[in-house]
Amino acid sequence: MSRRSGILEFAVLGLLRESPMHGYELRKRLNTSLGIFRAFSYGTLYPCLKTLVANGWLIEEPGSAPEEALAASLAGRRAKIVYRLTADGKEHFEDLLSQTGPDAWEDEHFAARFAFFGQTEREVRMRVLEGRRSRLEERLEKMSASLARTRERLDDYTLELQRHGMESVEREVRWLNELIESERAGRDQRGSGPQSPAVERDGASSSTSGTNSGTSSTSSTSSRNNSTTGDEGGLPRLRGTSGGSPPKAPGQPDPSEDTTT
Repeated sequence: MSRRSGILEFAVLGLLRESPMHGYELRKRLNTSLGIFRAFSYGTLYPCLKTLVANGWLIEEPGSAPEEALAASLAGRRAKIVYRLTADGKEHFEDLLSQTGPDAWEDEHFAARFAFFGQTEREVRMRVLEGRRSRLEERLEKMSASLARTRERLDDYTLELQRHGMESVEREVRWLNELIESERAGRDQRGSGPQSPAVERDGASSSTSGTNSGTSSTSSTSSRNNSTTGDEGGLPRLRGTSGGSPPKAPGQPDPSEDTTT
């Protein structure tokens, strides 16, 4: 199985864990939720679904009312099929979520893993984030060394393009540092006392926790809304980030791949 097909299978299992879907819905979610799948087609998705069904990780069910299915049959049209995750499929997906090896640090696989961090245990999230940061720091070293070797042979535009690639990687490293710091802060706060994690993450002063019953109710609601599937404490609110997507390091030019002679 190729790396890209493995990523697609992982993403399909993760989306179907949330709810059953038919092929069109699934493709739409893959396009909108996971940008790495914007260019893939039904010709890629359906073989993947058939493989997952054959492995026993998905089952196919009729997706419309019986009379609609009959009408589709009489008209010679194919009735919609809904794909549902099986118990074995859920177990397999949870096993994939727990893996933190080098594949999880690569560009496309990391993007897919990050999209399902809400279903991932905190310690696993930390290992994936730290592994990704180490991989990018290694990449930066190679890019810097390559740029130093080839600087004199490059024209201004090529040099600027390579600098832009380095800056993109540096931005992602800073973003990862903030995520790792927030994960650590959330873990420490959860074990430091009885105060609501949501209050601490939002920076609320402890002196306001007993002001009135309305404040207490609001804090309780905030704590429930910020909880995640993978961890009861939820992901701490990030400082200095403007959204949940990582910087666009993947796809940027890499000076370490020196093709000049």
